[in-house]
Amino acid sequence: MAMISGDPAVMHGQAVIAGTRVPVSVILDCIAAGMTTEQITAEYPTVTAAGVRAAAAYGAALAREELLPIPQSR
Repeated sequence: MAMISGDPAVMHGQAVIAGTRVPVSVILDCIAAGMTTEQITAEYPTVTAAGVRAAAAYGAALAREELLPIPQSR
């Protein structure tokens, strides 16, 4: 989690990959779209593979904290 930062002066306080202006949500969107780590780091050169992993870990931690309504299968 040391690779994730939040500062009101950077991207309005959104969680970003430390040392970049790339929001964690953007990296999570890329992962959800099926992009590989290599594709993400090529698209966002300031983000390292470790940063992609940190974003995934941050997203997983948030998922454990807050449940979203999921439709029941029928």
